[in-house]
Amino acid sequence: MSKKNYPDPNTLYPIEGVTRTMYLKNIIQNPQIIVGDYTYYDDPEDIYNFEKNVLYLFKFMGDKLIIGKFCQIATGVRFIMNGSNHAMNGVSTYPFKVFGKKWSNASFDVVSKGDTVIGNDVWIGNNATIMQGIKIGAGAIIGTNSLVTKNVPAYTIVGGNPAKEIRKRFDDETIKFLLALKWWNWDNEKITNHLDLLTSGNIDGLKRIYEEGK
Repeated sequence: MSKKNYPDPNTLYPIEGVTRTMYLKNIIQNPQIIVGDYTYYDDPEDIYNFEKNVLYLFKFMGDKLIIGKFCQIATGVRFIMNGSNHAMNGVSTYPFKVFGKKWSNASFDVVSKGDTVIGNDVWIGNNATIMQGIKIGAGAIIGTNSLVTKNVPAYTIVGGNPAKEIRKRFDDETIKFLLALKWWNWDNEKITNHLDLLTSGNIDGLKRIYEEGK
């Protein structure tokens, strides 16, 4: 199979005739946002809303939004970054220092919760909000309108406000295997040859492929 027959992650609009769905990495301007191949964002209004919805991502905070490969991100998903934090150890939470001038020497003891990291093959539903420093494991599903305030383990479905675990997608042994499999790192030919296994949930078949690759 020639290279041109595989979907190209460097294409902005991967679905012919559709301009609401695009491979996300191709529109990112902020160097603090890192997106893996084949991750897409869907927005019927404006695909450029994605970066507008990464809120409070300031250079002086130094945090990053890191999104893995093959993620599926719905309209209106928001990421609240560490620049939204205010110091809470004083009488006032007002950020006097950032307004400068005679306030420039004010204390500004703001805690960063670190990078926000979305693993590979994560599905984030419409209007979900991801809070500062959250880590979402591979294969997780985030329900529509969820407010994610705690880390989400791999292959776990969460929903609600605040988001709570609904169920695991697989048993612990299978999750451990899938994290070792790392199918998202396969080349296009291998992915294409085994799409039936990946989309049918044929774990035994995937285990055979894994053993053959050792």
